[in-house]
Amino acid sequence: MTSVLDIRDLNVSFQQDGKIIQAVKGVSFSVGKGETVALVGESGSGKSVTALSTVQLLGSNASVAGSVKYNDEELINVPEKTLRRVRGNDISFIFQEPMTSLNPLHRLEKQLGESLALHQGLTGQPARDRILELLTKVGIRDPETRLDAYPHQLSGGQRQRVMIAMALANGPELLIADEPTTALDVTIQAQILELLADLKAAEGMSMLFITHDLGIVRKIADRVCVMKDGEIVETGPVAEIFDNPQHPYTQLLLSAEAKGRPDPVPEQAEKIIEVDNLRIWFPIQAGILKRTVGHVKAVNEASFSVRSGETLGVVGESGSGKTTLALAVLRLIQSQGLITYEGKDLRALSNGQMRSLRRDMQIVFQDPYGSLSPRMTIAQIIAEGLAIHVVDKTRNDRELVAEIMVEVGLDPTTMDRYPHEFSGGQRQRIAIARAMILKPKLIVLDEPTSALDMTVQAQIVDLLRDLQKKYQLAYLFISHDLKVVRALSHKVMVMKQGDIVEAGLADQIFDDPQTEYTRTLIRAAFDITADDNQVSSTA
Repeated sequence: MTSVLDIRDLNVSFQQDGKIIQAVKGVSFSVGKGETVALVGESGSGKSVTALSTVQLLGSNASVAGSVKYNDEELINVPEKTLRRVRGNDISFIFQEPMTSLNPLHRLEKQLGESLALHQGLTGQPARDRILELLTKVGIRDPETRLDAYPHQLSGGQRQRVMIAMALANGPELLIADEPTTALDVTIQAQILELLADLKAAEGMSMLFITHDLGIVRKIADRVCVMKDGEIVETGPVAEIFDNPQHPYTQLLLSAEAKGRPDPVPEQAEKIIEVDNLRIWFPIQAGILKRTVGHVKAVNEASFSVRSGETLGVVGESGSGKTTLALAVLRLIQSQGLITYEGKDLRALSNGQMRSLRRDMQIVFQDPYGSLSPRMTIAQIIAEGLAIHVVDKTRNDRELVAEIMVEVGLDPTTMDRYPHEFSGGQRQRIAIARAMILKPKLIVLDEPTSALDMTVQAQIVDLLRDLQKKYQLAYLFISHDLKVVRALSHKVMVMKQGDIVEAGLADQIFDDPQTEYTRTLIRAAFDITADDNQVSSTA
């Protein structure tokens, strides 16, 4: 097979704080014409650095050695003019987070037109016609109405489709997709993967697909290269790697999945939180007098309860109202309806009265890096709540911090370090420790595993189950990852556009879903056929 991309003995190092950090070590692989090669591994394994090295997109502190050839043309140590010709024209990129890749100040037509003007000299009506053709090709409905839109006016799936359109603008021969589906809902993820496969076949492209999710690799790739600590430890056809992995690390990745079930809830368990007919509507105001002309109906008539030691999984696509519901339960946003915490009507409490309850009601957010202050040490972050809520007068804060760090699997000798010195999984453990140090009764978990590698995801699920068992915690667990929801939840509530479309025991929802929407979510998450609604016991 003719190679479109041929990488030989690639080495990449970075100079940082007077030290040399070796990120990629002797990597060699090729991508054939019309072939999809998956580069898989955990965060920090060197996948993205390898991809960015192909067209020299690394920072000035990077040192690259070895050979990268595109159609037998060397791309290492060549003039910038050569790289500019290849970038975005012959080799295009789709990045993980479109919101950081798209300019928030420019409309879509301008951003899509830049590449056409640069590489093809297209402007005016010819450029607009090509943009409309691209948006139609990637599945954007009514593309004419989207030309003047800004990125923030699109959903996550729509933004990723726009990124794909930009990558395809100049008919590239090689598409490099760097974790393009990681932050997307399971249904949107399935649509994007299907779109990429269709476009690849229609356009005759080759693709280098970077991911940490081997489930995706099975669906889209022909060959796979497994990376660990900057090296490729195993490579081969997808079927061969999945059926007979040779390297222990590959075996670990393939087995890394949130498994098991939570312990049963004791019959005498008390209700921690009870919600009845909760409604959250945001007014739409217009005119000089700001009259209310309508409402954004974020949540409609939601009713549920969570007992001590019980997990309620709340699932649904982005924009379904999951996080809004949780914030209302914690009384962080206004709502209508009854919210009862241990028999107390939260609506009847003043802000001062609510403060005393905040210790019992904690939240862990999706992005552990974004929710931890980079200017505070881990000890300061974890102990932050102790300045407001007294937990144990007989012990100092550092003792309590050390104890809870051990509880969540962290080394207490690292408490004086800063967040950037920890991995993603460790940062999420820090966020859990910050919530747990106050000995809460209810924890809202808002997508706490979605940004994590599969192996780390499984570890966090095990940790949450262990903490729940030990302290009889009530969890409100928000996620679009149904595999994680099944491993952690006793009950499941399915939301769509603010409505609860289905609710019940977890096994009941997964084994016998009653609505087509729930069946669609389950099919996308567990990759089962349309005529089989049951999730296999191995899922």
